[in-house]
Amino acid sequence: MQAPGELNPETLPQVNATLPAHEELAGRPLGEILVALNLVEAEDVGAALDAQRAGEEDRLGEILVEMKRVTIEQVARALAIQLEMPFADKIDIDQIPDGLVQKVPISFAKSHNILPVVQVGDSVMAALEDPLNTEALDDLALLLGARLSPVVALPNVITEAINRVYDRATGLAHEAVQHLQNDEEELEDIDAIDLIDEHGGDDAPIIKFVNALLRDAVKSRASDIHIECFERSVVVRNRIDGILYKKVEAPKHAQSSIIARVKIMSGLNIAEKRLPQDGRIRRKIAGKDIDVRVSTVPTSHGERVVMRILDRSSILLSLDDLGFSPENRNTFENLITRPHGIILVSGPTGSGKTTTLYAALARINSPDINILTCEDPVEYQLQGVGQMQVNAKIDLTFASGLRAFLRQDPDVIMVGEIRDRETAEIAIQASLTGHLVLATVHTNDAAGAVTRLVDMGVEPFLVSSTLIGVLAQRLVRNLCPECKQPYEPTAEQMRELGLKPQPDVRFYHEVGCPVCLETGYKGRSGIYELLNVDDEVRRLILQNVDAGTIKKYAVTQGMRSLLLDGVRKVLLGGTTPEEVLRVAKDEEVVV
Repeated sequence: MQAPGELNPETLPQVNATLPAHEELAGRPLGEILVALNLVEAEDVGAALDAQRAGEEDRLGEILVEMKRVTIEQVARALAIQLEMPFADKIDIDQIPDGLVQKVPISFAKSHNILPVVQVGDSVMAALEDPLNTEALDDLALLLGARLSPVVALPNVITEAINRVYDRATGLAHEAVQHLQNDEEELEDIDAIDLIDEHGGDDAPIIKFVNALLRDAVKSRASDIHIECFERSVVVRNRIDGILYKKVEAPKHAQSSIIARVKIMSGLNIAEKRLPQDGRIRRKIAGKDIDVRVSTVPTSHGERVVMRILDRSSILLSLDDLGFSPENRNTFENLITRPHGIILVSGPTGSGKTTTLYAALARINSPDINILTCEDPVEYQLQGVGQMQVNAKIDLTFASGLRAFLRQDPDVIMVGEIRDRETAEIAIQASLTGHLVLATVHTNDAAGAVTRLVDMGVEPFLVSSTLIGVLAQRLVRNLCPECKQPYEPTAEQMRELGLKPQPDVRFYHEVGCPVCLETGYKGRSGIYELLNVDDEVRRLILQNVDAGTIKKYAVTQGMRSLLLDGVRKVLLGGTTPEEVLRVAKDEEVVV
């Protein structure tokens, strides 16, 4: 291995890196360091070492992470202490010279997750996730013709920096649009391993343009890409954290080529322009395994395309990550651990219902219970869970799938959506025969889901005897923790949220920074309304009362409405009043 370059402490702040403390632990075994830092028990280290000796090929740190005894960041920091290397919390790509990056192929940087970040004299600081990867360090030193000073960083931090810095260096999206302004080349197919590796290719401008749309959408955390055809142009918008942002405008003459390219990638019929079509694209984009669900519909100015992006490599959220209040979290967990009954999750499309159900299934999943799901479509794979996707073309509906599940000896069944009386009645029969059924339904609030089942034609006595809980939810954007700023709310704002004016109350508003793509928001979390079906609610259902009556009773028993749960998030500094009122402004204010 090449001799490491000398560290320059004055350079460390430029790359957000710090020299490790605990010099007395340098050079000691990793397990000892983790124990000395009180991050793990000695017994856990012993169990991990036993697993390693038993033939486990993973390193000690990886085994402890798999055992959920430590986090990836804790292991990385311990490695930095062991090897006396700096640790970088984040990487500022503005500090990375383009000339330094151009010497390193993106395929090399991505395969080893290593990136040169700053040069001082004849030494280059390089951030990498695995400081023991001496082969990658040697190869990078040859590429740069310089000595290296390694800096330890988290894998996701390096991956994001690689994607952003190489995108900046190439300016692919702008280049593709410029080509489209003057070029009407015919389409040609590609067979790329990863779309982000195609920066320097000789592909047609249309191919570059569509690839750039997908890649930029993934890197900006977009959930959907909208390609909309108008009289004189084609507008592309991305939905990020639930809000649409205009991305780019392409010339009208490129419209048919763009649509055809998307159709080719998703396996659709490019000759059929009169009927709606649905397809799917599976690609690796920016280092992530991505599923793209494609929908086309004919409009007066051409076909409109919407691409829903599903990150198959993303980590499923747990119940703790969804934004529940402690009370709702405990109540919901009690409901999903019941042996039988029906639990409904309600809300409009895109309100996170499926994510909540996945988190619930992950919480109760264990080798001793049989969990089956019927979905449209299967969005994420759950380890140890049997998942079936409905297919209307072969008459595999929610109802028929649910009926077949009852012959598979299930303990827990998840139904993607209860849309009709037949599905509702089968779900009820399943709960009556000792199964726990989780399902979604489209209603505005929790009480409305109860009356929706009755409106579908289900007898009230069946609903009252099987329904155990209803969770209504919406998604609000989280304020970016890096740039949010406090302010004193006005009396009008307090009144809109149903709060009485009081001193020393602080709200926060969005500002915008590079971390949140200048939006002021980063990520989303839920606000919830949880109806626990007790004996009184069952009596009201039997009386076939309206949803308002059920809700009023539930509020007297402590149920927090969607609006009030949103107010809780505002007071905690998690979101803004505007966000809460945007998704729950029709809710009745209960002070």
